[in-house]
Amino acid sequence: MQQVWEITGEVMRFIWTHLVILNGIFAIIIIFFQRRDPKTVWTWLLLLYFIPVLGFILYLFIGADMHKRRMFKTKEIEDRLNEAIRQQENQLKNNELQKQEADIEGFSDLVMFNLDTVGAMLSGSNDVDIYVDGNAKFEALLEDMRHAERFIHIQYYIIKDDVLFARIKDVLREKAAEGVQIRILYDAMGCRSVKKRCWKELNRQGIRTAEFFPARMRQLHLRINYRNHRKIVVIDNKTAYVGGFNIGREYIGLDARFGYWRDTHLRIRGKAVLGLELRFLLDWNYAAGENLFLENKYLDGIEAGRRDFCNVQIIYSGPDTSLQPIRDNYVRLIHKAEHKIYIQTPYFIPDESLLTSLMIAIHSGVEVNLMIPCKPDHPFVYWATYSYMGELVMAGANCYTYDGGFLHSKGLIVDDKVFCYGTANMDIRSFALNFEVNAVVYDEAKAKEMAGYFMDDLRCCTLITKDMYAGRSLRLRIKEQISRLLSPLL
Repeated sequence: MQQVWEITGEVMRFIWTHLVILNGIFAIIIIFFQRRDPKTVWTWLLLLYFIPVLGFILYLFIGADMHKRRMFKTKEIEDRLNEAIRQQENQLKNNELQKQEADIEGFSDLVMFNLDTVGAMLSGSNDVDIYVDGNAKFEALLEDMRHAERFIHIQYYIIKDDVLFARIKDVLREKAAEGVQIRILYDAMGCRSVKKRCWKELNRQGIRTAEFFPARMRQLHLRINYRNHRKIVVIDNKTAYVGGFNIGREYIGLDARFGYWRDTHLRIRGKAVLGLELRFLLDWNYAAGENLFLENKYLDGIEAGRRDFCNVQIIYSGPDTSLQPIRDNYVRLIHKAEHKIYIQTPYFIPDESLLTSLMIAIHSGVEVNLMIPCKPDHPFVYWATYSYMGELVMAGANCYTYDGGFLHSKGLIVDDKVFCYGTANMDIRSFALNFEVNAVVYDEAKAKEMAGYFMDDLRCCTLITKDMYAGRSLRLRIKEQISRLLSPLL
């Protein structure tokens, strides 16, 4: 035993005496082999310098950059999609699509950007229902699942094995017994509290499950930074859901810590459902190793909506791409704004391009409205959010904290004409590190409805004035500065 301790001591002394060399090696890797934002580089270098051991460990877990490779390439669908995308691009260039779809007037460049970067087809003839309450959203979802005839595809970042998931499982078991094919894709980090026996039991009952980026050595997540944050449900290619709600009791207001949970989710019927189904299939193929594109039944059955006829694009982003399409979408929408911008987000940690775009809008006379929660669920992230919000306050934006519970809604509305809502927070993590999906809806009536929900929320908000922000305590200022310094890592 003494010999073991002596060997351990020797190893520790060797590591300690060579920390300078190790730090130098990691500094070289960070600077020369990984393309990062300069602020992120300097933050990691400071951590490695001032806390070499902890900084080294943190870098292994959350700092290592994912290779920018295409994780979701599937030959069976690419050729078909590329042909359709090129046709729609030609329609835009020839001004044909603008004549057919009046709602995209003034936004054809944004439609083109989404087509070119992520292959997001513009689809018309969509019904879009907006849910801002978890109970209403899940009641609608359960009812749609009860009417499933062919398949149900479910993808959530967080699933908790509690009262809400119990209700969902009851319906899924019934549908599986009827022969409906059911697949559940979950994120390993977001669903770490769910016991393996839960998934095994579902598998025995005919419900397929797959884990995205599973942990190695039980609870060890070496890819902790790269999480699949998407929330998608597709039923028979007729109805789809996308938005901010996860599955857990807090999302239906049953957690005293958060109180009422204010979020936003979209229910879509129409051609845009295919965009969400394609995203699910690509993620499932990667996680489960099952190429569902070989079966045409998962790409047919699309029906037009019957009421609203909204134009929708499904956009997505992730660390496997060199661009940041959702971030760039927000930036382009902000530059297009002429009158008003409404933003809701639980985390507001913008990069330089997004913050500059908002500042330009404010100083150009555009009314910028930002709403964040009044309470933190992640303290460092919240105080960094408060710091960036303060910049907008001092520049002249209307910034609010939501006091009616916890605000988890994620999106942006421009001029009551277009909105972009989904799973992406307005922060660096969502833009560059997480796998996200949003819906861009080009429809004046629906945009006004979404803006109406924002106005309703103002009844439960506190306006942060310049005097209030300037008069904040020294303790709060210190929290902000420390959190902001770490913001590239949050």
